[in-house]
Amino acid sequence: MSVVVSVSADATHRFSKEPQARITLVEGLGVAGDAHAGATVQHRSRVRRDPTQPNLRQVHLIHAELLEEVNAHGHEVAPGTLGENVLTRGVDLLALPRDTRLRIGQAVLRVTGLRNPCRQIDDARPGLLARVVGRGPDGSVVRRCGVMAVVERGGDIAPGDAIVVEIPQGAQEPLQPV
Repeated sequence: MSVVVSVSADATHRFSKEPQARITLVEGLGVAGDAHAGATVQHRSRVRRDPTQPNLRQVHLIHAELLEEVNAHGHEVAPGTLGENVLTRGVDLLALPRDTRLRIGQAVLRVTGLRNPCRQIDDARPGLLARVVGRGPDGSVVRRCGVMAVVERGGDIAPGDAIVVEIPQGAQEPLQPV
């Protein structure tokens, strides 16, 4: 079963987010009260480049299995530490094609792409970046730090909520960093 393990938000631009009992997703904006909510980009580096870009990074999802793996290698990573809004279990987030819809309660998220991990991960937990970014057999960069999504239909979500995955029909595009 695919399920929400934890939900987090933070009103300020910090790397980590605070776990919450529930969060409210707002259509077209993201997580109510979160610093990254908005119709246009809210991540500081992207705002500097072009503040009019659409916000394809309204909601950040990470799989709990990644946290368990990095914790087994000596890193202390709790829900919200990596800045995710939604921690999932039982969904292979990284294998989803672009435009996959995730139904959580009344809310619907549309997956837009991969999170592009940056050096802030090592600033928060030295050595962790090497655990969440690697190289494939062909030398390509493999990003493992979750996916980004936009809110197509709002609603409250909380730990324990089921996640229904809807793969798009037709040709499927692999996820790229957004």
